[in-house]
Amino acid sequence: MFVTISVILLVYSLLTVYIGWHIWLFLSAVFGTVNVWALTAVLALTALAYMIGRAGRRFLPRPLGAVFTWIGAYWLALFEYLVLLLPMADLAALALRAAGLSSGVYIPALGWTVTGILAVLLIVGSRNAWLPVVRSYDIAIPKPGGKRRELRILAASDLHLGAIVGKRHLNRLVKEAERLRPDLILLPGDVIDDDIAPYIANDMGGVMRKLRAPLGVYAVLGNHEYYGRTIPVYLEQMEAAGIRVLRDETVVIDGSLQLVGRKDKASEGHDPEGRLPIGRLLDGLDRSKPIVLMDHQPAELRLAAEQGADLTLSGHTHRGQLAPNHLLTKRLFDLDWGYRVIGGMHAVVSSGFGTWGPPLRIGSRSEIILLRVRFGD
Repeated sequence: MFVTISVILLVYSLLTVYIGWHIWLFLSAVFGTVNVWALTAVLALTALAYMIGRAGRRFLPRPLGAVFTWIGAYWLALFEYLVLLLPMADLAALALRAAGLSSGVYIPALGWTVTGILAVLLIVGSRNAWLPVVRSYDIAIPKPGGKRRELRILAASDLHLGAIVGKRHLNRLVKEAERLRPDLILLPGDVIDDDIAPYIANDMGGVMRKLRAPLGVYAVLGNHEYYGRTIPVYLEQMEAAGIRVLRDETVVIDGSLQLVGRKDKASEGHDPEGRLPIGRLLDGLDRSKPIVLMDHQPAELRLAAEQGADLTLSGHTHRGQLAPNHLLTKRLFDLDWGYRVIGGMHAVVSSGFGTWGPPLRIGSRSEIILLRVRFGD
């Protein structure tokens, strides 16, 4: 792990130097002389800002840590897109130079072009992140639903409540829940973003308590709840908000629906008890009645179908959050976003309601899932 981390940091540093060199060329061409040491200091601090904000939460004043976190979060997005755009700008510069243009002409032109593209990405990405959409799916489960012929389920995964995603965005979820009037609300993991301190300090629990549904509100643990290493405190906060967190547990809702909540895969390295295999988790359930499984990571959908689940709800992938990262999530998971029938089981994977790192989404949207489930004999 030490070697891996060292290699990652080396590559990150070299790419940051590559970006910094281009920034220096652009600023020098536009404004004249630029102090290279001042630019280096600012760039280095920016490149380390996210790590400072996250690691420094124990010794930095909370407002200062939040500033570093915000700056570093946006830098992560800019870093990715600069790494993608600058090689293309270099090729264009070579072509323009070969065509006889001077560097005093093509460097500012290409620099402003890249800056304009980044500005558009920031504007569009912010809209996609902060203005959630509701995606509806109609699902038929050929099993009796007790007294109900239809069940409306609202699902919101990956809220990532913390230093960046806060009460304002959470209120958007509450308002949509009040408008949609679901029978049941499900939160398939990553409700918080590692550190629970901002959640408590900003009284986000007061907003979470407004999430109400006749059949209750249930959640499961995601990898970020485990990363924060404050599971007991998190469970207390959820209980205070009227939300039950299922940890390899099953509850029977309305006398018929069997709701199963699975621990996240991260529990295998963070929880001494680990987590139950899907087969054991679903063992003993009544297969003649509907079985709904919440599993934060959509890594074992086919196995869940083989073991008798009728519907699975997952998140985790964010659909890559920033394109073209979705190309990677599509390779990692059989279903990284959307809806698919797998072996007779309905699988739904959400791109998530919140964001990790930069509050931006390119090629994905902040979303709330509304499932209209119809039962039948």
